[in-house]
Amino acid sequence: MLLTLSQWLAQDIRAFNVFNYITLRTMLAALTALIISFIIGPTMIRKLTAYKIGQSVRDDGPQTHLVKMGTPTMGGALILMSIVLTTLLWSDLGNPYIWVVLLTTLGFGAIGWVDDYRKVVYRNPKGLSARVKFFWQSLIAIAVALYLASTAEIPAQTDMIVPFFKEVAIPLGVTGFVILTYFVIVGTSNAVNLTDGLDGLAIMPTVMISSALAVFAYVAGHVVFAKYLGIPYIPNAGELSVFCGAMAGAGLAFLWFNAYPAEVFMGDVGALALGAALGIVTVIVRQEIVLVIMGGVFVVEALSVMLQVVSFKLLGKRVFRMAPLHHHFELKGWKENQVVVRFWIITIILVLIGLSTLKLR
Repeated sequence: MLLTLSQWLAQDIRAFNVFNYITLRTMLAALTALIISFIIGPTMIRKLTAYKIGQSVRDDGPQTHLVKMGTPTMGGALILMSIVLTTLLWSDLGNPYIWVVLLTTLGFGAIGWVDDYRKVVYRNPKGLSARVKFFWQSLIAIAVALYLASTAEIPAQTDMIVPFFKEVAIPLGVTGFVILTYFVIVGTSNAVNLTDGLDGLAIMPTVMISSALAVFAYVAGHVVFAKYLGIPYIPNAGELSVFCGAMAGAGLAFLWFNAYPAEVFMGDVGALALGAALGIVTVIVRQEIVLVIMGGVFVVEALSVMLQVVSFKLLGKRVFRMAPLHHHFELKGWKENQVVVRFWIITIILVLIGLSTLKLR
């Protein structure tokens, strides 16, 4: 909206042409999302508390978590509100990728909202059944994958890019692309959701990764930089930097309220949506392997759950004291803050490794 307004004003006042630069709008998007969240956040937390939209805590979890009982949840709605409003304000609404990422994010957010609502109303920590949740996640992910495959104009938009190599790209075809996109979106969404078990644990890595993806999106959508760095040029992908900037800004503002001891939890409405957002942006800019690197914490958390389930069902033994992995370290004696900060440090290292793939080719 503001981009359209600035372009109209630029016809008479040339200074407004500065808003055509994606880099500027990305920074403004981050600041706008930050401000919106800071303004709306306190009011939303008070409303959630007044309506008794409090967190239910698993009775088989660490005993230190029992004090979190009743803390307002569904705070992810604040993140989504900030992202959507900011993206609508600063992005080019004529770019189809913007609508793809927005609708995907909101779709997964809706699934998370229903899940959280059931937890709050029925006071049941399990919420929506896994089967129903996976059905709707799969439906959205496959629909998005088919749309992207059908609108792809060049092979680079569906090939799998291997980092650290300039000329290595694996042709996937429509079927392969749809399958990969499905696993990236659904897998990332659920991995972020599994990680969201401690104050600030999931949101800060999301901020870091979304900031890095803003760089990848900008470079992939810039024909000169893409050629220079030896990565595939994806037309119109640069505009996703604005969306990533909004996600980073909204995430930072949410961390203000979610830092230990948390005033609010993001809930599934936030975790599922943010994970899906990271996944869909990654698919569009063709950096799936890099996402696995940068999101190593999310990957390990998800793998810990899968290993725990498989081991217990097949061997009757647990690999970890408790899954996801962050609970394992808590039961080993690590303080909650120690687990969170150490996982942040690991994510910083992994994001830097991911960014290095831009040049190391």
